[in-house]
Amino acid sequence: MKRILLLVFSAFSLITSCASCDKNGDVAIAGNGNNNTNPAGGKMKIKIGTSTFTATLYDNATAAAFKAQLPMTVSMVELNGNEKYVDLSRSLSTNASNPGTIQAGDLMLYGSSTLVLFYKTFSTSYNYTRLGRIDDPSGLAAAVGSGSVTVIFESE
Repeated sequence: MKRILLLVFSAFSLITSCASCDKNGDVAIAGNGNNNTNPAGGKMKIKIGTSTFTATLYDNATAAAFKAQLPMTVSMVELNGNEKYVDLSRSLSTNASNPGTIQAGDLMLYGSSTLVLFYKTFSTSYNYTRLGRIDDPSGLAAAVGSGSVTVIFESE
């Protein structure tokens, strides 16, 4: 009887451990889907001075909550020569993870209320919740300049 219970328990453990793996064998991390990078969350425009960029929002709860706050005009502050940030008046839900490499044009949330627009590509050890990305970030670094900048986010 003990032997049968041990076999059943072993089979159950094997099945449940495989169920938490994706097709590549990587462990799937449970969460509320806020870091889904499926680009089905809609489009938005980002206006910086005389430049306008089109961005695609990801299909996740955080991006949807951000989109619900649009239009939004903010003064974004320079940080590290590669990003602009602003603290939002309301916190958003998060599901932060480390992207490894930030790409120019990434729009992310640091913590629960700091909106970050990256204009250079670099490696990072920080965790972010993905919101979306600018479809064509060429000219973004020139548009944001080296200091604080006014940015208008609006639904397309």
